[in-house]
Amino acid sequence: MQDEQQKTTHFGFETVAEHDKQKKVGEVFHSVAQKYNIMNDVMSAGLHRLWKRFAVDVSGVGQGDKVLDIAGGSGDLSSLFAKKVGTQSAHNPGQVILTDINASMLSVGRDRMIDAGLTIPAAQCNAETLPFADESFHCVIVAFGLRNMTHKDNALREMHRVLKPGGRLLVLEFSKVWQPLEKLYDTYSFKLLPKLGKWIANDEPSYRYLAESIRMHPDQETLKQMMHDAGFGKVDYYNLTAGVVALHKGIKL
Repeated sequence: MQDEQQKTTHFGFETVAEHDKQKKVGEVFHSVAQKYNIMNDVMSAGLHRLWKRFAVDVSGVGQGDKVLDIAGGSGDLSSLFAKKVGTQSAHNPGQVILTDINASMLSVGRDRMIDAGLTIPAAQCNAETLPFADESFHCVIVAFGLRNMTHKDNALREMHRVLKPGGRLLVLEFSKVWQPLEKLYDTYSFKLLPKLGKWIANDEPSYRYLAESIRMHPDQETLKQMMHDAGFGKVDYYNLTAGVVALHKGIKL
């Protein structure tokens, strides 16, 4: 028990006990939930919508497929996938399940689905212990959520477990930017981004954490190897917007 209490991890640039990280991340997303969508548009100048559409296109899902949207937050990806798999189809209906560990974020996403006229199940759960049977989904996606997980290796193994053979995992996440742009990106991340958080969401610390968490997340090649280690084959990635974001894709062989 003592060894467990001594284990530490990072919360942004801060070192915290492993058992405290989930609570701290939860507090961040409870705080930003109501302004999450508008801040996404402001922070990325709307580019996050293009990144998400690209991820759906790369997924290869079709009519009748089952998709698990992990850390789905705002519901943007669940909405896009619902159109691809035909959740409202009477003949060959697919299914999308929206999940998030954070109740405030899940509530925002669920309300947006209802407003859009979509019937999509929503489940509050931890990606490190998914409450779904083995080989349940054709596609699993986690967008801008993996970096907040305490044990990323456990989460990746769980995603592998719930995928059908031949199923695809997509990880859309902030990554290591093209080196010539690093100084400019750092200035934006650590000077402007927290101020935007203060002005728009009245929450500067949460957006300072966001910038720090991006820097602590594995880079493109490291995450690729982590996916291999979790059992995925044919892992590759696409750098988007000069590496500000990367989309990793792996196949369950």
